[in-house]
Amino acid sequence: MKTALILSGGGARAAYQVGVLKALAELVPESEANPFQIICGTSAGAINAAKLATEADNFHEAVNGLEEIWSTLSSEHIHQVGYATVVKSFLKILVSFFHSGVAKGQPLSLFDNRPLFYLLKRSINMARLNTMIAKNYIHGLSINALGYTSGQNIAFFQGNASINNWNKARRLGLRTQLQHKHLMASSAIPAVFPSVRINREFFGDGALRQSAPLSVPLKMGADKIMVVGVSGNKPKMDRLKTHSSPSIAQVFGNMLNSAFIDAMDEDIAILERINNVVKCISPEQQTQLGVKPVQTLVIKPSVKFDILASEYEHHLPNSMRLLLSIVGANKSGNGSSFASYLLFEKAYCKKLIEIGYQDAMAQIDDIKQFMAS
Repeated sequence: MKTALILSGGGARAAYQVGVLKALAELVPESEANPFQIICGTSAGAINAAKLATEADNFHEAVNGLEEIWSTLSSEHIHQVGYATVVKSFLKILVSFFHSGVAKGQPLSLFDNRPLFYLLKRSINMARLNTMIAKNYIHGLSINALGYTSGQNIAFFQGNASINNWNKARRLGLRTQLQHKHLMASSAIPAVFPSVRINREFFGDGALRQSAPLSVPLKMGADKIMVVGVSGNKPKMDRLKTHSSPSIAQVFGNMLNSAFIDAMDEDIAILERINNVVKCISPEQQTQLGVKPVQTLVIKPSVKFDILASEYEHHLPNSMRLLLSIVGANKSGNGSSFASYLLFEKAYCKKLIEIGYQDAMAQIDDIKQFMAS
């Protein structure tokens, strides 16, 4: 039986996943291997997934390494933050309007995230993945990214020879030798970070057009799935009267929420309905039809990240605060949701790790049952 772990995207929100993993590590003896045979990462979750997979022979060390990365993080580790860099990016975008929206040189984006590439090179040894697979510490790792030309959401995977490529309605599974560029592509939030060229196409954030995120681990042979999300269940809200049009950040924040959250929530709901139907069928019929219920466990935040982000925005560099203020990514502009994706600062990340740990411990009995079943 193969257990899969899905780490979804969300920029700085991915620090929450580290807190959940920290709680899971307490259930695994010291020096034990990773309890997940299949790991799937999207956007910033791809970075966490790659760290776990490349160090699958020691789960504790991998989680400790992730906590060290996120607990000492600052915006300077992710992208260049000087005023000159921000102004240069704006000018480049402006000039592109006179060239059919196409930029020369590096792809268009608000920020230059080359510092992130250097951080990944220092922190994650992708060359170890082959060894982890060969020694059966892990069955497979997948990293999702969106091809901007084809419009296809591709799961780049590296794993056991038994895993085959797949092609389903704008969803492809493609065997490859995973590299740091795949992590950069998967975490390239549109317009915020530059797209990344892989082979013949430019790729961006893997959460975009990811219509069936649970299908990836199932294609890779998973029998049960644990999902660590980056947004909790939203309570029903009254439709309040608004007195001004939405800010750019508010609009963009809702677009990101739709990309990072809605597809996962809908896919989980669909799987639950399918499980209920399959359970009504006898084991013999399940075998004949080639179907079986898939056990799932979902861990979601107990807090709203957009509200929390508004309390930590002052930790951002001055240039970042100015930029976010201009587009309305603050309380007054109702755009704190957008800011929650870009708050790569240790104070905020440490708080998310703490919340992730607490939320996982609140579900510890369910987690123990899931891991033992």
